[in-house]
Amino acid sequence: MLILISYPIAQKINHEKVFNFQLKYQLTLAAHINQYNYNCYNQLINQNTFNLNTPVSNTSFLHSGWQVTIQNQPVKNETDVIDYTIIFSCISGSLNSASVSVDISAANWNENNYVLMPGAVYNGNRYQWRRISYSPKLQNIKDIGVDKPIIINDVPKLNDSSGISRIQVRSGNMSTPAVGFRDEKTGKGVCLLSDQGNDLGDYGIGIEEMRNRKLAIITLTSPVVRELFSYTPANAHAPSWDIPKNFKKGDKVTFHFRIYGFNAPVIQSLFDKFSFIRKDLSRDTSLKNTLPYSECMQTLEKKFNDQNFVPSFGYYSVGMRENFLQDWQIGWTGGMISTYSLLFSGSQETKKNVLRNFDWLFPNGISPSGFYWDSGQKGNEWFGGDIRNPHTKNWHLIRKSGDAVWYIIKQFMLMDKMGLSVKQSWKDGNKIVCDAFVHLWNKYHQLGQFVDALSGDIVVGGSSSGAIVPAALTLAAVYYQQPNYLNTAREIAAYMNTNFTQKGISCGGPADALQGFDSESSYALLESYTTLFEHTHDSVWLHAAENAAHQFASWVVSYNYHYNDSTAFGKIGIKTIGTVYANIQNQHAAPGICTASGLALLKLYRFTNDIFYLNLLKDIAHNITQYLSHSKHPIGNESEGWVSERINLTDWEGPGTIGYILPLSTWAETSLMLTTIDIPGVYIEPALSRATAFDNIIINVIKDDKTNFNIAVTNPTTVKAEITWMEDQDKAVPWLENRLFGTGKLMLDPGQTKEISFKKN
Repeated sequence: MLILISYPIAQKINHEKVFNFQLKYQLTLAAHINQYNYNCYNQLINQNTFNLNTPVSNTSFLHSGWQVTIQNQPVKNETDVIDYTIIFSCISGSLNSASVSVDISAANWNENNYVLMPGAVYNGNRYQWRRISYSPKLQNIKDIGVDKPIIINDVPKLNDSSGISRIQVRSGNMSTPAVGFRDEKTGKGVCLLSDQGNDLGDYGIGIEEMRNRKLAIITLTSPVVRELFSYTPANAHAPSWDIPKNFKKGDKVTFHFRIYGFNAPVIQSLFDKFSFIRKDLSRDTSLKNTLPYSECMQTLEKKFNDQNFVPSFGYYSVGMRENFLQDWQIGWTGGMISTYSLLFSGSQETKKNVLRNFDWLFPNGISPSGFYWDSGQKGNEWFGGDIRNPHTKNWHLIRKSGDAVWYIIKQFMLMDKMGLSVKQSWKDGNKIVCDAFVHLWNKYHQLGQFVDALSGDIVVGGSSSGAIVPAALTLAAVYYQQPNYLNTAREIAAYMNTNFTQKGISCGGPADALQGFDSESSYALLESYTTLFEHTHDSVWLHAAENAAHQFASWVVSYNYHYNDSTAFGKIGIKTIGTVYANIQNQHAAPGICTASGLALLKLYRFTNDIFYLNLLKDIAHNITQYLSHSKHPIGNESEGWVSERINLTDWEGPGTIGYILPLSTWAETSLMLTTIDIPGVYIEPALSRATAFDNIIINVIKDDKTNFNIAVTNPTTVKAEITWMEDQDKAVPWLENRLFGTGKLMLDPGQTKEISFKKN
């Protein structure tokens, strides 16, 4: 008797909590049954809409009957979190060319609300835009200049002016299927988190603002049907190719999602909340062991020596030299980034090649502006910028010189450790570029995105393209003993923090996406803030670094995408967790960070003891090895030693491109090499009884008491492994540069296990 009474009481309590939650955050739920004209590119022709305010709703639509059930309940031990399961059942008749949808309406909307769809939409993508085919550069003289607004390409976006304001994408367009917003007027935040999809595949996820901008509706749709338009590179108005479903009696469609409400006094609050919840609905977050770091580095070293090195001139090309951008770029995609890993881990012959690369670069690689030449080809042709367009032939992406300074100084410091001579001409040449950055900052009080390679003046302003420059100048201040470099680094970082991080945006990292928001500049900001804190101990930079890290996390895939078994990636069991979305224009994930190891996350963990940063890095650094094509791990028709940048979780390259393999040699090879030299294979914290496997190994704790922490390390791969291990007993000791050089190694045959013992201090 008591059991029978308690059930409805509990249901009543839950109903009241759900009602109060929706009232508090001004949300209402409704359902749609939709019918389309497929021949008119999925034009919506019929729709039945009804509220979801009762546990069971029955409705008829055209020649079909439907029952919709809703189960909603507060999540245990959570405040303002409601879990929803909504089931559409066709109970009679049939309905052709259709989908079903759930709407979450947000009342008292404000078009200044910050909208986040992680990896795809930042601040609603509500900015001026142009439709310029790949690889886009601004064309209209009215758009080009120092003090122009951010201009993005034609991507899914809310309208920056009047007119239709709507985004419709697949769940795979995002690093996590989610839509979040911060209400500017109330200071409250809402985030919807969903599964990837259901038996019909991915969900369609969208947000639309009404004409008066006082109401916004977030929509989940199954199957995915984007009305009229799909997205292809730099074109949000490609004809829709989605195929609606023909429903019949007995068909069911299930939606599962969760809505979070929270206080959001600032934009950062949205990212902080998202970082905390991003894996809540991720059913599979497992990692995959494929190849150990040592085998990856050996494979890539051989590939770079056999395929990238140009012996007649003595430099390592970026790629296969099929065009000038795959021949030489100073930064961004390789260049003087790749040489760092090759110097660190390479054979004596490889080290000689790297030193020849420095001789080749200096002094010829520096342009009249004082910055490095942007790119080049055939060993003796240097270019200021994108030579494919006459007006951009001298547009130097400022980020490239920042990357170069950052990684070249690391190599100078490494050469000192190795006992190799650093030639004065190399030092002087790199210092010219450091001075050019100081001059640029003092003249404009920004770094812009593109500068003229001849004059050094800003051509295209704005953006955080130079996000890595504060880190580079901080390191330069140490190496060259020039305090003014550190002062400039602080000023640039303060500008970046105020104008980008605090606004929840970062852009201008890639040279091929206009000023679309991107993961590359997002991570570079984290690297700069972390480096500044490391060298100044000023808590301002630690706070900025944590904010930047939570924003960067929005670009990192939080779950393992379920590929169809017929796809290339599905067949080899790819685990997508830890891949990093490129930018809002190029809607693919990629292996690793372009172009970095993620070391700043490990340093930030050491500064804060916040395990979120450690786990985020583990996802990125562990799973990156999956994408190296190897004789023991072949990937489609990719050549051995190649790592393609393309990991498609969505169809931005057209129908049938989800999970396909694009055989390319790309910058991702350099990211993998950096991972092997920057990130320890095993990171041990005896005092915390914690051992983290970044490398492709298995760790088991075999003894853990007051004085001892012993672990067993197993090599589960099919090749020999040389594991770098790092014991961290005192986090007050800074790591600084080249921390892993000369550290301990553990040799393991395939399947072999060895024990390591540590004392707790």
